[in-house]
Amino acid sequence: MNEQIRIFVTGGTFDKEYDELRGALYFKDTHLHEMLRLGRARLPVEIRTLMMIDSLAMTEADRDIIIEQCRAVPETRIVITHGTDTMVATARAIAERVRDKTIVLTGAMVPYAFGSSDGLFNLGSALAFVQTLEPGVYVVMNGRCFEADRVRKNTQTGIFEDA
Repeated sequence: MNEQIRIFVTGGTFDKEYDELRGALYFKDTHLHEMLRLGRARLPVEIRTLMMIDSLAMTEADRDIIIEQCRAVPETRIVITHGTDTMVATARAIAERVRDKTIVLTGAMVPYAFGSSDGLFNLGSALAFVQTLEPGVYVVMNGRCFEADRVRKNTQTGIFEDA
């Protein structure tokens, strides 16, 4: 497959940094470019940062931006990095309003900057799934793929599972 993949960055734990002086997490810039380089990805991708926010702060207006961008780009295969707390809500909102594209949302439970993140694995999985799935909206976490309307985040275990 040589079709270009669009990657939209929205923030979430995936891209958080740690401020040692304040003891707080914050956003600086996306780690996507470095992650793709470290993963030796050889896919044609176009990366666009839409926002850098914690998903708990995401509003319906923010979701509208994501949806409009998914509609506007020429690519039919899209990966969205997103915070895990509201990833399912965003996936469902996209599924209601975007057709004929394969869209995969993924994220991380541990920031990439921490060095022990699940983000690199999840990004690789999302890129693999987006190339092979039929049009629709999916959540890809921890090596598993879920349809947008059949997934939930188990807040007790921090694992995504069938809904």
